[in-house]
Amino acid sequence: MLALALAGPAAGEAHAGSLCAIDDREREVCLDQPAERIAALSPGATELVYAAGAGEKVVAVVAFSDYPPEARDVPSVGSHTRMDMETLVTLNPDLVIGWMTGNPPEQLETIEALGVPVFYIEPRDFEDVSSAIERLALLADTREEGERVAAEFRHGMAALAERYVDAEPVSVFYQVWDEPLMTINDEHLIGKVLTLCGGVNVYGELSRLVPRIDDESVLAADPEAILAGGMGEENRGWLTHWQQYPSLTAVERDNLYFVPPSLIQRPTPRLLEGSRLFCEQLDRARAKR
Repeated sequence: MLALALAGPAAGEAHAGSLCAIDDREREVCLDQPAERIAALSPGATELVYAAGAGEKVVAVVAFSDYPPEARDVPSVGSHTRMDMETLVTLNPDLVIGWMTGNPPEQLETIEALGVPVFYIEPRDFEDVSSAIERLALLADTREEGERVAAEFRHGMAALAERYVDAEPVSVFYQVWDEPLMTINDEHLIGKVLTLCGGVNVYGELSRLVPRIDDESVLAADPEAILAGGMGEENRGWLTHWQQYPSLTAVERDNLYFVPPSLIQRPTPRLLEGSRLFCEQLDRARAKR
């Protein structure tokens, strides 16, 4: 219902002469005129702004905002966990895109106290990704491009879900970090990708979104496949760690699969590409039975 409400004309007509959208903290953010100088304070936020057709309006990003390639040329204001506020202010943004659980709350509150609107985002499911693109496009007055990209992602994920609706289950451990060893539960966006592909997350029922675990619990769960992102787009080092356990089913069957982290760990349209890769890897695991 929220997505439908935001997609319609009423989303921008809450106040006469204003552009308004509801952010992921369920706050209404209104601009008197379309955003022209946008600061995106996470790599995912940067991708979403570009996906919304507003890339030329981005004046500030944070570390690791490397996609699309042109984002690398935008001034950086530090990391998502600690922004250089002085540099950010000198860039004079008229809209800041904040990461709800990733940016320091006190810094975002300071930005708002300075009179700069902050639009919080944190997509938690596939529809949230499309909705975020549409809302950002509304605030930047790039709705035609944003709605096109959002629709392509929405339709692509729906087609993938239909294709794998009856897929044979594969038990999976997804490694999101190495030290400390961390995974995801079923409520995490990555967990929802696993489910879509017919995977059964061996840590899906844990209460924390990103639980800490240990080798012993992985050995006890004995997943059929292990998927990991690693510390870079070409780094498969995390997977070699598990080869010391030859009795682990995933190792015995050579079901250790690398996934470029930017394709799966950022809630952006490229999640569709990452999801397709996930599904293909689980198909390989099924073929080895």
